[in-house]
Amino acid sequence: MNRLLYVFLFFVAFQTQLTAQASINDYKYIIVPKQFEFLKSQDQYETSSLTKFLFNKYGYTAFFDNEDLPKDLSTNRCLALISDIKKIKGFLITRLQIDLVDCNGNVVMSSQIGETKIKEYERAYQTAIREAFETYRHLDYKYEPSEAVIAASKSSTTSEAEEIEELKKEVEALKAKKEEMETISEEKKSEKPILEKKPKKVTKQIIEDVVELEPKSTPKTEILYAQPKPNGYQVVDMTPKVVMFLLNTSKEDIYLVKDENAIVYKEDGFWFLSKFSNDNLSLTQINLKF
Repeated sequence: MNRLLYVFLFFVAFQTQLTAQASINDYKYIIVPKQFEFLKSQDQYETSSLTKFLFNKYGYTAFFDNEDLPKDLSTNRCLALISDIKKIKGFLITRLQIDLVDCNGNVVMSSQIGETKIKEYERAYQTAIREAFETYRHLDYKYEPSEAVIAASKSSTTSEAEEIEELKKEVEALKAKKEEMETISEEKKSEKPILEKKPKKVTKQIIEDVVELEPKSTPKTEILYAQPKPNGYQVVDMTPKVVMFLLNTSKEDIYLVKDENAIVYKEDGFWFLSKFSNDNLSLTQINLKF
C-alpha cells in the first residue's frame, strides 16, 4: 500500500514538473531587475548579477531590465518572464524564492525555497539564490513559441497603444484650446481700457479652467527617482516616499501610471505627467531621474 502511494505521489510530482516546464518554455527571454524589492540599492550583494549569470549559465537568455534589449523583445515585452526574488521570513535564517512573472503580473513558476544560516549578508543571499536556482537548473528549458502567449501579448500591446494615442490626442486638443484662449487674451489687451476689464477676467478664468500646460522648470522642482520593479518602475521622492508606479509599454519612453488614468512620457528631453481626471486633462513637467 505504501509503495503504491509513493508511486502515485511521484507520478503527480512528475506531471506537475512537466506542466511547469511546458509553461516556461513558452517564453523566449528572462528579464532580471537591477534591484529586488527587499534590497536597498541596485545589485546589492551582487544579487542581480548572480541571478542573470545563473539563468544564462543554465540555458536561458537573460538581460538586465536597463540594458539594450533584442528588437523583438523591445517591441513585445510579453516574450519575456521577469525574475522576482522574494525574501521569506525566517528566524535566524535567510530564505529566498525566485518567481518568474509574465507581462501581466501572473506568476508562471516559483522555485524551491533556498535557505541558509550564514550570517554574512552577501554570502547568505548568494547561497540562498544558488539553492533556489536548483529548480530552474534541472528543467531542461527550451524555447518553443506559443500562439497563446503571442496572441495575448499582441492584444495587450494594442490596448496600451490605443490608450496612449487617445491620451496624446486629448493633450494636443487642450494645447490648441489654450493657444486659442491666449490669442483671445492678447486681442483683449489691445482694446480700450473701458472694454478690457470684464472680458479679461472671463478669459483668465477660461484659461485657468482648461489646464495649465506650460512646463514649469525651476530650481525648486522636486526630484523624483525611478527604481526598477517587475513590469516597470516605482517612483520615489527625496523622503523617500513612493509617489507612483510606472508600467512598461511597447513604446519607448512612455509609461502607464498604475491604477490611474495617466501616462508619463518624454518629449524634447523633458519628462511629463499627463493625467485625465473629472473630465479634465492636466499636463505637468516632472524632474524624473532613472
